[in-house]
Amino acid sequence: MRQRRAGVRAGLAAAATLTLAGASFMPATTAGADTVPPSGTPTTVSADPLPTWQVNGVVWSMTTVGTTVYATGNFTKARPPGVAVGGAGEVTRNNILAFNLATGNLITSFAHSLNGQGLRIVASPDGKRVYVGGEFTTVDGKAHNRLAAFDTATGALVDAFDPKVGNIVRGIAATNSTVYFGGNFFNVNGKSRTRLAAVNASNGDNVDTWRPTADDNEVYALAMAPGNERVLIGGRFQKLNGAQHVGIGAVNTTTGASLPWSSKPIPTKLDSTHFSYVTDLFVSGDTVFGAADGEGGHWFDGRFAAKAATGDLVWLDNCYGATYGVFSQGQALYSVSHAHDCSSLGAFPETRPTTWHRALAETKVATGTDKAPPGSNSNYRNQPIPSLLHWFPTLSQGTFTKQYQAAWAVTGNDDYVAMGGEFPKVNGKAQQGLVRFAVKAKAPNKTGPVKADLAAPTASKSWMSTQIKVSWKTTWDQDNEALTYEVLRDAGTTPLTTITKNSSFWVRPTLTFTDTNPPKGSHTYRIRVKDALGNTLTSAASASVG
Repeated sequence: MRQRRAGVRAGLAAAATLTLAGASFMPATTAGADTVPPSGTPTTVSADPLPTWQVNGVVWSMTTVGTTVYATGNFTKARPPGVAVGGAGEVTRNNILAFNLATGNLITSFAHSLNGQGLRIVASPDGKRVYVGGEFTTVDGKAHNRLAAFDTATGALVDAFDPKVGNIVRGIAATNSTVYFGGNFFNVNGKSRTRLAAVNASNGDNVDTWRPTADDNEVYALAMAPGNERVLIGGRFQKLNGAQHVGIGAVNTTTGASLPWSSKPIPTKLDSTHFSYVTDLFVSGDTVFGAADGEGGHWFDGRFAAKAATGDLVWLDNCYGATYGVFSQGQALYSVSHAHDCSSLGAFPETRPTTWHRALAETKVATGTDKAPPGSNSNYRNQPIPSLLHWFPTLSQGTFTKQYQAAWAVTGNDDYVAMGGEFPKVNGKAQQGLVRFAVKAKAPNKTGPVKADLAAPTASKSWMSTQIKVSWKTTWDQDNEALTYEVLRDAGTTPLTTITKNSSFWVRPTLTFTDTNPPKGSHTYRIRVKDALGNTLTSAASASVG
């Protein structure tokens, strides 16, 4: 993949006010969900990074079958959690591996080798196979040109599935009998195909009745709509089957003919440096969630939700900072990106210098309307938006791809969310390329209030007054918005008062308390802060006042 950081220059274009049907609204809220959210708000997984095997390169794509995650990318080694590159237990894994989502352990029976990077990996609906596509031409030394299959029961390469794809494969969607794929190729099995093709799952032979075309640019992502009658297609193209479909469209699974798609989340390309495109698609229920990358000032970078059967827009989140992958768990949508401005959601604004937030969660349903101007060349303004949820693990920027990103892929099941990419650390701890997060019931729940942002309180006393005013700036917590603050006097451990307050890294209110009847003499004050799970932090003491 060649995604790079999207620009942040202003360059907004006018957009039409949206009128749409089918949006599902919740009461408008601020970012409030976390591991212990208010009633009616989706929960998130914990921000605790769980020990997971690591890679020495980049993971581009992942998929989950039961408790097994299959990952592909550009790497040559895998090693246990906590082990440095070249350390004990490191094993060879060339561009593909599998690990247990519940334990983080490498699955040693799945040991294969791609001779080029893998860019997309997906499972068949019955979970009996995984398909990998990319730039490779051999698997385990056998000729498999850019598309291959593995049996999930045995872990074996499916030798009989052997389509010969002329160039790069970036997107795959499958039924149990047919594999649909896209990329930047122009022939499959010696027959002309323009960036899209379908083959039989049994032997890799062409499905000759399916010949849609992405006429002018690459396909990045495919997904099956419920009912297996529509293939959803996303990418850099401006046209499908000769007609304008910018970045997203749908075709019939049998004939390849274009099907109705009503929304236009991806703005029309301006030139070679100003455009947006779809990077990933994920279907949950009757809705498809899409991720986008924008190149140029304020081109669409965020996420959108649409009805898979019609393309009707449900919401469009205009956070800036290219999005690379999306995954839905419960009522939350997780994404990996380098978000730097979520004013669209009424959340964190742009900062100078820029700060990046590389893993986010938001509601799957619309909760309000866009709170910022439209993006460049956007087709919408004041459109429905989701709410950002309070879940902010920190993934460090990687250097392997020279694109200086962190996570590129996200997957999971009902209990876990896994991320893959090129990050060297998670929450400041060494953890390269792969990481897991768990729901509260399966997590350590040890991520507490942020120590670095809890300074000593200020204590002051007016002239001729015995009362002492104590004030402090709140800290924040990566997975709990509501924190409880206790004011302690001197070396005491019994709080003088208790205050519960919501905060985030971009909104940290200042709180005050007046000690109306302190004992005679000078006193210091400390602030003890707790999250909903009992993680506790105590500040340094104030200056002495008396």
